[in-house]
Amino acid sequence: MELYCLDTNVLIEGWNRYYSIRIAPNYWTTLDRLAMKKRVFCTMEVKREIKRKDDTLYEWVKNRPHLFWEVDREVQKNLRCIMKEYPAIVSQCRNRNAADPWVIAHALTLGAIVVTKEEPASMRITKIKIPHVCDKLGVPWMNDFQFVEELKIRLT
Repeated sequence: MELYCLDTNVLIEGWNRYYSIRIAPNYWTTLDRLAMKKRVFCTMEVKREIKRKDDTLYEWVKNRPHLFWEVDREVQKNLRCIMKEYPAIVSQCRNRNAADPWVIAHALTLGAIVVTKEEPASMRITKIKIPHVCDKLGVPWMNDFQFVEELKIRLT
């Protein structure tokens, strides 16, 4: 069984746009159920990014501690390697995208698939995207639409 590590933008964009809990409640029920089965998880840094907004999404995630996994030494080791090789993965303005290297480090350590809204970008852009680093490290990744399709998640 595959393991999936969700990036912050998958939750925020989903909650605020096309997977709103009002129109696609089953998406959120399924995520919760998959998290309980340890098939889907987020990093604690993802939770911190969501907490900054302190909105209804944060209300939902704070009641689901099983969705958020702690860091271990192997994750920290992989994080150091990622930050050394790709320091531009974290935006310098207001510490945005702080979860990105953590998401990749967890996936690398655990053999998980990263699920992100980010798309590969030209290397001329100063911000390195999750897909680029995943490709370089051999970490599989997909977008949230592929995730929904692969897991056959029903939205209603």
